[in-house]
Amino acid sequence: MDGELQRTVGRNIRRIRAARELSQEELAELIGNHRTYVGSVERGERNLSLRSLERLAAGLGVDPVALLAPPAPGEPAPREPAPREPAAS
Repeated sequence: MDGELQRTVGRNIRRIRAARELSQEELAELIGNHRTYVGSVERGERNLSLRSLERLAAGLGVDPVALLAPPAPGEPAPREPAPREPAAS
C-alpha cells in the first residue's frame, strides 16, 4: 500500500486535467509551477503538502477532496509507462 494515495492523487489530477483539456504546462502555469512538477505529481512521485494539494485543486477548479477519491468500481487501470528502449548507436 506504500505510496498508493500518491498514485491515486496523481491519477485523479491527470484524469481531471485531461477532461478540462489542459496540458501539463497550462496547469503548471495556473499553479505557479513547472511542467515537470505536474508530471511527477501525476506519476505519483511526489509527496504533496496540503497547500500543494489545494493549489492543484484550485487550478483544476475542483474541491481538494476530489483529488483524494479512490478509483470508481470498473474504472480502467491507468496505463503504465512503456519501458524505454536503449538509444541506437
